Amino acid sequence: MKKGYLSQYFEGVAVKTLSAVEADVLTSNQHEFNGVEGLRNILGEPDGKERYQARFLYLTDNEDEPIMEEGFLTWYDARQRARLERGVMRWEYRLYFPTNKVSQCANTGDVLVIAKRPDNTLLSIVAEAGTTISQQVLWLFGISDLSHPGFSVRDELETEQDRIEFASRFILESLGIPVEVSEETYLDEMIDKFSGRFPTTREFSAYARKTLPDIHPQDGHDEVLMAWMEREEILFRTLEKQIIGERLAQGFDGDVDGFISFSLSVQNRRKSRAGLAFENHLEILFEECGVRYARTPVTEQKSKPDFIFPGVKEYYDKSFDSLRLTMLGVKSSCKDRWRQVLAEADRIEKKHLLTLETAISKSQTDEMQSKKLQLVLPRGLHNTYSAEQQSWLMDVSGFTTLVLNRQSDHS
Repeated sequence: MKKGYLSQYFEGVAVKTLSAVEADVLTSNQHEFNGVEGLRNILGEPDGKERYQARFLYLTDNEDEPIMEEGFLTWYDARQRARLERGVMRWEYRLYFPTNKVSQCANTGDVLVIAKRPDNTLLSIVAEAGTTISQQVLWLFGISDLSHPGFSVRDELETEQDRIEFASRFILESLGIPVEVSEETYLDEMIDKFSGRFPTTREFSAYARKTLPDIHPQDGHDEVLMAWMEREEILFRTLEKQIIGERLAQGFDGDVDGFISFSLSVQNRRKSRAGLAFENHLEILFEECGVRYARTPVTEQKSKPDFIFPGVKEYYDKSFDSLRLTMLGVKSSCKDRWRQVLAEADRIEKKHLLTLETAISKSQTDEMQSKKLQLVLPRGLHNTYSAEQQSWLMDVSGFTTLVLNRQSDHS
């Protein structure tokens, strides 16, 4: 196990695309997979039946939370008895599973993942075919070719691809696997500066940037934006762990509603803070690059696009050439919410959306193109997309160059 890599969370992983027969097995009463020889690399060759506690997940883009069920998986060699009793030198490993609400969701083409955790439990994932989450799972585990019928198995998870960074951390947590990140060097300073409380998002974003005094936009817009986001995320988790730990130590004295309310506030704070932090850092990047903008101005039907360039005054000036206007939606994660951007800023036909969402499915990006929505991502996330998709993507530097050119043409 190497800290900061996938090996910290998994001892091995096996991935395959479900055939029609296998999908039928998952939903029927047969309960067993044959042809799972590749799993021997991570599950070994047990003497008798090996029963594993397992967590089952079904993932789809249509739901924010996965369908989940606890259960077990049993790994065994169906030919072991024949070898011992009759000397038949054959091996036939099988994986037995119970029918549950996750297996009943499986369909042909879905991605199946069997992953072994360091605590000797298994994680069984079924991800709906053609979805963004299925592409994210494949990218996370470094699997690119599922054309052969068997499992693709990886039991060495400490390559550069397996390093846990911003994008992979987000995917792991969507699978219900908390990722430990902290920067204890700044903890005392943060507790003193913020009086042991959560500051406003704008205050915290400014503080995060100040801890990176040697990072400047001229070093690369994409790199700087990701460095600011990464630093803020780590610092926030460090402070959050301290503040939440103190609150939990006080206990809730049987107040179930109080505990639930506290838990929801933690989750909601994480979600809202990430999006606002992204906008905060972008705003500073634009300012330091000399980009003129309006943040969350009101347009038609009281819509509030995240950014309008060069400003809301120009937007409402009918004599101002609409081709010189630019609109940018900002979503740290988007899923199907990208369509919300289409209804904002009617004067601007081609819209832009900046996100940190990795490996969005081709069907989604094709639809974005058809709706005249240009996807923008930091350059470091482009490799989570297919080569065909990458040829269309725009990076942050390309976007700032675009708005600066339009701004220059006007002036």
